Amino acid sequence: MSNTCEPLLAALKDCLLHSDCVLKQGHLPSECLRDHTKELPEPCLALRQATFECKRGMLDMRKRFRGNNAGALAQKLSKEQNRTPTSDGATSAL
Repeated sequence: MSNTCEPLLAALKDCLLHSDCVLKQGHLPSECLRDHTKELPEPCLALRQATFECKRGMLDMRKRFRGNNAGALAQKLSKEQNRTPTSDGATSAL
């Protein structure tokens, strides 16, 4: 069974590593998630919530047939990260 939450986790890790809590204050990313959540930027908080909902959706038996919506969001996020802007403003896939 593949982990559909993996792109969300990767995005959350990247967001935490580039936050002021880690860079300026010198805390570990796990400490920032556990003890300093009020100091995290809004995108990191949104990714944290999305990761939580994705993991919860993997355990929800009602979603076996419908699929995990948070996992679909994670796949969309990973596709958007693989696109890069070109010089004329359009985006192209790598």
